[in-house]
Amino acid sequence: MSASAFSLSIAVPADGFEVKAGAPILGGLNRDMHFFCPKCLSWMFTKLTGIDWFINVRVPVLDDHHWVKPFVETFTAEKLAWASTPAKHSFETLPELSIYDELIRAFAVEGSRPPASKSV
Repeated sequence: MSASAFSLSIAVPADGFEVKAGAPILGGLNRDMHFFCPKCLSWMFTKLTGIDWFINVRVPVLDDHHWVKPFVETFTAEKLAWASTPAKHSFETLPELSIYDELIRAFAVEGSRPPASKSV
């Protein structure tokens, strides 16, 4: 889950996010608060400082992740030359906060969704 050319995650509304079992441990540097599995130390989710309305959840921790399709890719300036995704939006680093509303509106129309019969 941790070693890859990609780090696929989904933004989950903070008020809809809950850790159902266990107690993730805090780690990481800089402004982000990364939470890891205490057993294997895999990165599970991130709470971004100053952006408290969503949690960035690593897709591999979902019970069913097959429905997830990349919509935005970031840090493309650092990607491997052969690595590509079907993401509709790409940024060399992180997008400016001023366009997050635009990206969210676009995702609401075009983004992937879990099957109706499944919860995430």
